[in-house]
Amino acid sequence: MTNHLRFRNGGLALLCALLGTLCKTGSGQIRYSVPEELEKGSFVGNISKDLGLEPRELAGRGVRIVSRGRTQLFALNARSGSLVTAGRIDREELCAQSARCLVKFNILVEDKLKIFEIEVEIKDINDNAPDFLTEELEIKIGELTAPGTQFPLKTAFDPDVGMNSLQNYQLSPNDYFSLAVNIISDGAKYPELVLEQALDREEKKVHQLVLIASDGGDPVYSGNLCIQVIVLDANDNPPVFTQPEYRVSVQENLPVGSWLLTVNATDPDEGFNAQVSYILDKMPGKIAQTFYLNSVTGDLSILKSLDYEDAMFYEIKIEAQDGPGLLSRAKVLVTVLDVNDNAPEVTITSFTGSVPEEAAAGREIALINVHDRDSGQNGQVTVFVLGNMPFNLEKSIDQYYRLVTVRSLDREQVSEYNITLRATDGGSPQLSTDTRITVHVADINDNPPAFTQASYSAYIPENNPRGASIFSVTAQDPDRIENAGITYSLTEDFVQEAPLSTYLSINSDTGVLYALRSFDYEQIRDLQLLVTARDSGTPPLSSNVSLSLFVLDQNDNTPEILYPALPTDGSTGVELAPRSAEPGYLVTKVVAVDRDSGQNAWLSYRLLKASEPGLFSVGLHTGEVRTARALLERDALKQSLVVAVQDHGQPPLSATVTLTVALAHSIPDVLADLGSFKPSANPDSSSLTLYLVVALASVSCVFLAFVIVLLALRLRRWHTSRLLQASEGGLAGVPASHFVGVDGVRAFLQTYSHEVSLTADSGKSHLIFPQPNYADTLISQESCEKSESLLTQDLLEAKGDPNPLQPNAVAVLVHPQELNKSYPQVTKVQGAIPETSRKEASQGA
Repeated sequence: MTNHLRFRNGGLALLCALLGTLCKTGSGQIRYSVPEELEKGSFVGNISKDLGLEPRELAGRGVRIVSRGRTQLFALNARSGSLVTAGRIDREELCAQSARCLVKFNILVEDKLKIFEIEVEIKDINDNAPDFLTEELEIKIGELTAPGTQFPLKTAFDPDVGMNSLQNYQLSPNDYFSLAVNIISDGAKYPELVLEQALDREEKKVHQLVLIASDGGDPVYSGNLCIQVIVLDANDNPPVFTQPEYRVSVQENLPVGSWLLTVNATDPDEGFNAQVSYILDKMPGKIAQTFYLNSVTGDLSILKSLDYEDAMFYEIKIEAQDGPGLLSRAKVLVTVLDVNDNAPEVTITSFTGSVPEEAAAGREIALINVHDRDSGQNGQVTVFVLGNMPFNLEKSIDQYYRLVTVRSLDREQVSEYNITLRATDGGSPQLSTDTRITVHVADINDNPPAFTQASYSAYIPENNPRGASIFSVTAQDPDRIENAGITYSLTEDFVQEAPLSTYLSINSDTGVLYALRSFDYEQIRDLQLLVTARDSGTPPLSSNVSLSLFVLDQNDNTPEILYPALPTDGSTGVELAPRSAEPGYLVTKVVAVDRDSGQNAWLSYRLLKASEPGLFSVGLHTGEVRTARALLERDALKQSLVVAVQDHGQPPLSATVTLTVALAHSIPDVLADLGSFKPSANPDSSSLTLYLVVALASVSCVFLAFVIVLLALRLRRWHTSRLLQASEGGLAGVPASHFVGVDGVRAFLQTYSHEVSLTADSGKSHLIFPQPNYADTLISQESCEKSESLLTQDLLEAKGDPNPLQPNAVAVLVHPQELNKSYPQVTKVQGAIPETSRKEASQGA
């Protein structure tokens, strides 16, 4: 009867504390010892103290246990900082009968990527009693057996070790048998039953004995085996094996059912006493499930696959028994040979996931553990990074490697790396394992914004609406997130002494340029800007680009008429044309300018309206007003012309000017009517006014004719020499205007050759009589001289007349030099006569 005794009491925890020891051997290795069968959560060691940390730092610094694919036997108590058991530990299940039971694992301090090797020795306690694995044993002994004969007995098995294991055997007291214990080289004890005196079957057929096996623990545990000795007729020779110990080596990949070896035992007896059968001695564990022994032939074979990583060695006990029951024992030692049937294992123990692109070479990214369950050369693992990657593996401790950078990274070139780690063993054939990890490159602000062009040119039409978008600039930043956020701005400058910010603004987000005011081409034709693009990184980076903004001219200015200008003294402007003028005679010229440029400033002239259609024409490009036909007597004295000046813009703009042209044969014909000429705002005056003017002009002409005749008679009396002497001197005042004004209006005519300012009432009447200017007609110089002499003579007589001319008297044409001497009070018309007119005046003189 086998007794299984276990103890559980309060002294167990105390024993645990007494047995727990700590020592450090080398860098990063910590050792503890703890007895088996402790309750879950039992104290093993103060790991926080041994790591140099406070208990509260264990969780914050990522301290954790790292093990390879086995059940966790220990755990970390974050509150106390101690290493505790994760469950009940059975030393016999974990290490069988090994002399020392060591459990190794690693502890990782994650924030420092440090690994510490922990070794915990599991101490045996006496928790198992010796067990014979069978309750009864039957032995048949012939009666002729001589005293002193020894009969092997079943051995007891105690899974404990040391003093807690099987120590001795005892046999219940009797007269015929004693117990002998044989100790072999490995320290195993084999009990044998010794016959002390001859048996007599007729006296006693069966003997009942009890074999007691006990260990050396405290308390002592024991197991019993009931032995029944049957006395038989003489069979005095047990089977004998050919060798006491058999050895065989097999590879772990040997197929199931393969034959290993054959054991053989012989018996010198004859007949039934010599019949030998083979049996496997009952052993604990998996031996009976792994091997099969043929009881007749002695052939040993395997029942299931062998695994070197599970068991490298098997010790099998076999028995040979003859017919009557005599037996002998032998051992079969099976050595399992390793084959390369396990690929390396790669475990990512710690991984950061990303690395900044400015990180220097040697930046740690991950901590990697490699392991191969094979042994020897098959378990030698080499790990490396596949491909041309800027990463490398550096050896740490044990089978740990650090994945580090070999150079600085650039996110703009490669934003992430897919790294393949290949672990290869040294077996044949070679096995390998690939593990892939992805490393992201974190961005830093190392790239300034870049504009899409080296410089920009933009065009904006003048008179643009305020707030209108003009242009858009775009910059790109290869960085990401906030480092790629771009803000646009304009470099402050001054335009015509005003800040640039009062003219333009830019959207800081989109780079769209807006006009804050309406531009005028005539004031600003172009602007030179400097646009800045700045990112949002730390520190911010920026770049500049030049932008040339050109203002495009629009047709926004009407032509400005310079001549004829509106009088400022209230007088009426009149242009004179002789009735003798031939077609093409230049009456006057309209001068205009346009402040625009280009096609918008090209001007053309046309006659918009005339009181006598077909009488005058206007040069399309010159603005010259010329007679279109010969003047007729029926043509009215006063002619009104409306001349339009138009540019070539889109849409075209125009301005108009009204000209008044007086037609006469001579100066006296028109002097009487000069005072009545007033500029009319309405060119369509009533015909009655025209009739009055014509009647008045007719009366004046008759009167003037009479005066002229009278003056001619008087002038003949003067000696010609006196007239010539009086004519010395030059014309002092030469007006530049083409315009003759009444009541103080300036007069100017480009092609006139004579100018006379004569009045009895100074400032009221100014008369300019143009000399005809024909392209193909020459005026007789002689006739001009005769006319001038007659007029001068009559004028001198009038000067000595006691009855001078009354106001608004008729003014006659005289030589300019004589006029200056005789009438110095005459008001001169401002301006200057063109050179051609001066030459004609000299020739006329």
